[in-house]
Formats: sequence, C-alpha cells, structure tokens
Amino acid sequence: MRIGLLTDGGYPYANGESRLWCDRLVRGLPQHEFDLFALSRSADQERQGWVRLPDRIGRVRTAPMWTHREDDRHPRRTGGLTGRLATGLGRAYGRRDRRRFTAHVTALVGAVCAGPEAGQGTCPEPGSVHDRFTEGLYGLAELARERGGLHGALRSETSVRIVQSACRAPGAGRTLHGATVPDYLALAAGLERALRPLSLDWYDEEDGLGAVDLCHAASGGTAALPGLLAKRFFGVPLLVTEHAVPLRAHYLAAPRAPLDAPVRAVLAHFHRLLAAEVYREAALITPGNTHVRRWQERFGADRARLRTVYPGMEAERFGDVGEGDDGGGPGTLVWIGRIEPAKDLIALLHAFAEVRRAEPDARLRIFGAPVRGAEGETYLAHCRALAVQLFPDEAADAHAVGDNPVTFEEIGGPEVPDLAGAYAAGGVVVLSSVVEGFPISLVEAMFCGRATVSTDVGAVVEVVGGTGLVVPPRNPRALADACVALLRDPERRARLGAAARARALELFTVEQNLAAFQDIYLDLAGHAPARWAAPVDPRDPAGPPRPFATPPEAHVLGAPQPAPAAARAVAGVLRVPSWALGAEGVCAGAHGAGDGDA
Repeated sequence: MRIGLLTDGGYPYANGESRLWCDRLVRGLPQHEFDLFALSRSADQERQGWVRLPDRIGRVRTAPMWTHREDDRHPRRTGGLTGRLATGLGRAYGRRDRRRFTAHVTALVGAVCAGPEAGQGTCPEPGSVHDRFTEGLYGLAELARERGGLHGALRSETSVRIVQSACRAPGAGRTLHGATVPDYLALAAGLERALRPLSLDWYDEEDGLGAVDLCHAASGGTAALPGLLAKRFFGVPLLVTEHAVPLRAHYLAAPRAPLDAPVRAVLAHFHRLLAAEVYREAALITPGNTHVRRWQERFGADRARLRTVYPGMEAERFGDVGEGDDGGGPGTLVWIGRIEPAKDLIALLHAFAEVRRAEPDARLRIFGAPVRGAEGETYLAHCRALAVQLFPDEAADAHAVGDNPVTFEEIGGPEVPDLAGAYAAGGVVVLSSVVEGFPISLVEAMFCGRATVSTDVGAVVEVVGGTGLVVPPRNPRALADACVALLRDPERRARLGAAARARALELFTVEQNLAAFQDIYLDLAGHAPARWAAPVDPRDPAGPPRPFATPPEAHVLGAPQPAPAAARAVAGVLRVPSWALGAEGVCAGAHGAGDGDA
C-alpha cells in the first residue's frame, strides 16, 4: 500500500512533534510505501532541518504555514505554500467567482461566529451550524483548486466586511459584541492562516494525495485538513491518530492582549467545527489513550470508529536497569522531564520538604532542561531559588562542606551518561504535573522497574494501572505521604516496580504499536471500494509488481462493468488504488477480460 503521512509541525523536522513515533512507524512497516506531506509552523523549525529519512519514504511534499511577512527573520525563500500563495496575490476573481467566494466565506464565517461560547459544549447539530461550516469549507477548497488566489481574497476588504457583518449578526456570540475594527482584521487574518492548506498544490492524482491508497494524519486539526480534501476530491480513506488533543490546546491558549479575546473565541470555535468534521469523515480514529478518546467522543467522534492504540516506546534501552537487581538509591526520589510550569516543580519541592521531616536522609534529584524561551529559564531560576530557601546547605559537622539535598542536573554528564542511568539513580520516580497528556516519563520508569508516585492528570491512571501510587494534583501533602510510604517499604517498592515493568512490556512497546497499525492499514484497504479506470498509456510499465496486483476478478470472464453515472456523480473523481493495478499499469481485471475474449 501507499500511505500518505500527514503532519503539522512534526515529522520530518528535527524539532517536530511526534517525530519519533512517525519515524518508528515508517521504519517498522517496510511492506508499505510512505509519501510524506508535512506542514511547518515557523522559519525557525525549517532552519533546524530534517531528521534522516528512511529509504522507503517516496515523495516528500512540504509547505510552510507561515509567510515571510509574518516571519521576516527567515533569510531564504521556500517552495510549497509560500510560492503558491505569492502567485495568487495578484490574481483577481471574475464576477462569477466573486459571487462563489462571497457565498462560501459568508457561510463559513457565519458558522464560526454563531455562538463561539458554545465551543465548550457538545457538537453542533447536523443541518445547522455544522452544515454551513462544511458548505463554506469545501466550497472554498474547490474554488482554490480551480482558480487559486484564495490567500489574497481571504485578506481582502470583502472578507473583513463579511467578518464584521457576522460579528454583528443577531446570532453571534456574546464575546463578539464588543469586537472592534482591529479584531475584525485579526480575525480575517487568523481564518486565512487556518485555511492555508486549502491553497496547497497537493491535490492531484499523479504525485499528490490522489495517488495514495490511504491518508494517515499524525494529528487532528490542521494536519488532517488535507486528508479531508483528499477524501472529498478522490475518495481516499482517512485515518486520524491523536496522541494529544489539539483542540484542547486552542482552549487553553493564554491571551496575549485584551483585543485577542473575541479572536481567540472565534478561532477556537473554528477548530472545534473542524475537529467535528474530521471525526465525522475519518474512516477510523486511533486515540493514543483514553484521556484523548474522551475528548474525541465529546466532540462528535463515533465510538464505533474509535480504536485506542498506545504509542510504542523502545524498551530495549532500559533493559539493563529493568532486569537488574539494583533498586536504585534507597532514599532518593527522581524527577525527569522538561522544566516548565505545567510540571509543577514548586509543589514537588514543597512536598519534599515534608518528606525530609519524616526521612531526614532523603534526597531529590531533578533531571531535565528548561523549555526553550525566557519562560523556561525564568521558571528554572525560580525553582532553584526556592530549593535554596527551603533546603539550606547542610553539613555533617563543623569541618565538612555543606550539601543541598536537592540537585538540578542534566543528562549526559559523567555521573549520568544516559536516560536509563537517570532512572537508575533513585528508588522512586515522581511525577508532579498539573497538565499531562500521555506520561512518557512514567512509561520509561516502568520499563526500568521503578515504583512511581504521580498526580492524577491526563492518562496517568490509565498508564500506571495498579502498579504505582496516584495522588491529586496540587496537593504537596498527599504527594509527600505517598513518597514516604514507598521510601519506608523496600519490599513494596520492589513489588510495584516488577509489576510496572510487566505492564509496560505488555502494553507500551513499539512492537504492539506497529502490529496494531499493520492490521488497521490492511483492514481499511480491504473496505475501501476499488474504482476502475483506463490507464493513460498501456505501453508504459508501472514498475515492479505491487501487493494485491492480481485480484480475484482477474480470473472472471467479461469486462468489469463501469459505475453508473449517478454513482460517479456521488463518488466524485474515479481513482484506482495502486495495489489494484497490474505490472503493466492496467487493471488486472482488464487482462482477464482480454484473455477470455480471445
């Protein structure tokens, strides 16, 4: 099969999200071909470059979701979306196309402005807001495919006036009643950025999304939008994998200025409507855990098309620690992760102060680096200052050098050369987060056979099961009591650690993840309808044989009957999956028909 892998700010970029999971998927399924369709989020991400791609990656199509006007730090011009948009800036629509554009934008903007506060509730009812949204979305996609020029049109005065009218309409949300001209301009610009995938040149049958057998979006939202259009234009089935909830990120985005409130509300409602359409049209949705699955169900995903597939992780790198007899430092707590406010190290330090009152010899080793940017550095400095305040350097006697029981360390030094060594440094691994998706550090600790104490956020309970202690978030006393209980009971630590390793090896390995997606790919391919079409040039070989190159229909006398006109009108453009073509580039059924007639 040929898989079109869709990413947004992820693979193949070196600092992209889910890049490790995508790389393992591509390398672990050598029986399939992968074409990569990647969106980049910033000039800085493109400057970081790509990871090394495996040979089985066929075509790579990239497009920036930013422009040089928005990020003028980028010293060079890139292809893809930027070049396509620049072509459309000076292109004017004719009268008929202007009417089409106005009608579609009015429908889409009217839908996203119709009560954006409702975005925190259930999905809109079919036939009302959602139908207007899809009418505008697909109408603009067809206009962009036929005429181009959508980028400039969405930033035109016509679009701003449509936004203004929608914000002032009787059915608009309360947040929009106080919107001003700068808000209208910002909202028009935000919608244009969100709709940039509609203007891509990926939608063709020769070397675009029409040539793949299956679209696999590595996340929902913007990454899945090209997959929606591939299904619309070519009938390609769409598979959506979400290890986190992009929609949740839009709701949690912090406001940057007072005028952003109406804009953020409308854009959040746009992404809510887009998520509902993605969930409705996807052939299958694979959440990475039950926490993500609950969000998907809340926003309209059909339970019959949901299948939880845990992200696979490499267990071999932690094998020496997990299978060894060393239980780590008996009085040492270990925390590992990115240092940022969501990890709530402040609560951890206050909890450790309580631990020290009960266990004076206990130590806390914090391994990690701050997230990039000033916020991460500021938070790390604050944590260091609090540790110095709570735990002054202690000395055994008047002649010894003082030592602080809390240390901030980075992995890669002589004492802790790798990640496995960091987990081996302590007897108990702690997670103190207030916001968490899939807790990777907990799974790694489980592979290492370590007992864990964690807060009840995200998918923590689902991952840990009964192999660790879980306490409420933002509760230093409960966190301290759980840590003390494990520090004082080495037999319980060993028992929980062994159970945790067994659970991780059963559920969270790369092998189980690959096996699940192999089954999913074949199942979706088996249910996808084959559509017959004549080859462009029968004398041109199609290359080496592909799987399923000779289906059972090849041995039945008589030519396959073409689809009726009504069915073609519903199905749209006919396509032939690559696995349904023979070695000569023609339908295998046609070969059988020719032999029978002879």
